[in-house]
Amino acid sequence: MRFLIAQKQQAVQNVQDVLQSTEEVAEDVNQFVRWFHGQIPALIEFGVRVLLAIVFFFIGRAVIRFIQKIVKHSMNKANADVGVIQFVDSFLKAGLYTLLLFIIATRLGVEASSVAALIASGGVAIGLALQGSLSNFAGGVLILLLKPFVVGDYIVVTGDGTEGTVKEIQIFYTKLSTGDNKTIVIPNGMLSNSSLTNVTARPERRLDLKVGISYQADLKYAKALIEQLLKNNSSVMQDEEMSVFVDSLEDSAVMIGLRAWVKTEEYWAARWKLLEDIKLTFDKEGIDIPYNQLTIHMEK
Repeated sequence: MRFLIAQKQQAVQNVQDVLQSTEEVAEDVNQFVRWFHGQIPALIEFGVRVLLAIVFFFIGRAVIRFIQKIVKHSMNKANADVGVIQFVDSFLKAGLYTLLLFIIATRLGVEASSVAALIASGGVAIGLALQGSLSNFAGGVLILLLKPFVVGDYIVVTGDGTEGTVKEIQIFYTKLSTGDNKTIVIPNGMLSNSSLTNVTARPERRLDLKVGISYQADLKYAKALIEQLLKNNSSVMQDEEMSVFVDSLEDSAVMIGLRAWVKTEEYWAARWKLLEDIKLTFDKEGIDIPYNQLTIHMEK
């Protein structure tokens, strides 16, 4: 009997504990609901600020593009260098977007002094982490000021032999287009600190060729044929110096050299045409172009 009474009391106690826990949970929920109701105006205000910030961002982006378009049009109208236009455009874009984000942050309630301090401290950290990028930026400025090349020039980087036509000069990188239409991206710091050859810096370019004939061939006749080919080639500038000469006496051939001036854009076409004409003419006239050979004389 006592055992049944004890069990009944324990059951009553458990029910009371459950009811008490339920009341505590309900009180916590009520407190959260009251707090949430109290925060609704602030949440609405913050949501409106975020929405306005998003709208302001899209409006600012449209304004930035409009400013870029005006600046680019003005520089084109002033006949500015294409590389300068590209560099200023990318730099202006980065600066205006930074200003836009600064304005949006202040509109969201962040103190301007706090944002400025964050930018300053972040700038130091970013500067230390991106030393290479800063050197590339400085290299881009030097390229635009000193003009070792401009957009459209064909350059050869001496160090690694990279070559191509300059397509874009941006803040940190310069883009080259190769002859087989590949794009090469080179850091401006590397270009400003390396020696390079600007092939198309001048409107004319000297054409240097060498061709070998056998020792049994008529040297003077071979030179006369090459001189005639130079005179008949429309790409060769006839008012500039042309010369055909014996360059060296090799083991298996007499090397004839020729020099002439052609327009830079016609250099490769003129070179290929002359080489083909020399080979066909020599074959027709019976002038041998020898390959490497060794003559052995044996004595009895």
